[in-house]
Amino acid sequence: MKITKNTRIYIAGCGGMLGEAVYDYFCKKSIVKATDIDVNTDWLEYADVRNYSQIYDSINNFNPHIIINLAALTDLEFCEENQENAWQTNALGTENLALIANNKNAEFVYISTAGIFDGKKDVYNDFDKPNPLSVYAKSKYYGESYVRQTLKKYFIFRAGWMMGGFQKDKKFINLIYKQIVEGKKVLYVVNDKLGTPTYTKSFSNGMFNVIESDLYGLYNQVCTGDCSRYDVAVEFVKLLGLNNEIKVLEVNSDFFAKKYFAPRPFSEKLINMKLISRNLNYMPHWKDALKDYSNIFIDDLKRRR
Repeated sequence: MKITKNTRIYIAGCGGMLGEAVYDYFCKKSIVKATDIDVNTDWLEYADVRNYSQIYDSINNFNPHIIINLAALTDLEFCEENQENAWQTNALGTENLALIANNKNAEFVYISTAGIFDGKKDVYNDFDKPNPLSVYAKSKYYGESYVRQTLKKYFIFRAGWMMGGFQKDKKFINLIYKQIVEGKKVLYVVNDKLGTPTYTKSFSNGMFNVIESDLYGLYNQVCTGDCSRYDVAVEFVKLLGLNNEIKVLEVNSDFFAKKYFAPRPFSEKLINMKLISRNLNYMPHWKDALKDYSNIFIDDLKRRR
């Protein structure tokens, strides 16, 4: 679908780190209605994907051409301890939105995750068979499967290790930064988990261009290059200019076994096979993406000092 100033796009679950980037990108090119259960900015309205009648009313009144589902519980430990909520949000919420998309004849966009694989392979392409290990991964894979089985006009984008959003960033980069701000001089980072970082700004740009292509289907969409969590932390500290002040020490996952108890695959590395083949790969190398993202942390450090 060619997206114009008159295209109406409904974004559910838009209050998080990815939502901010998607909203910023799409609202400049179309008419956007963004909702979430956490109304943390003035451009958000309240709507709960778990409540079919409520989310239906919110979407029906807007009458969108495209529905984007960003609503998800992504904290693996929270999902293990709150399984009903995880299934209602990640699986039932996706069902609700997909049914409404079908009813409204709207294109549907779903965000999946590299975490749906079991990590027994080193790298996964778009066609590899998932085998999710955690409640989070199982609920996300259910949503992915439901969309593929139910809809014809859909796009599924599998993301890797998400980075972006700064203050809304609840993932790895901001967790590292918070330790730095707290004055930690030694950072302990796992070296036995491998993946492909995914920059929210690049991801939003990629989504937009793939949607406009009308080539419906499922796509891995991650930054190029792969790494360990340790590699990311070392690069981030270096970009901040703190590599002479802060040590990054390698540990294995057993070091954080009590804190991060949800099962995680050894490798979540994806390759954008279909995007590359169709000349639709807009994702930069993860080091270039991290360099761009780091600028906001560099500015914040300057203000603090």
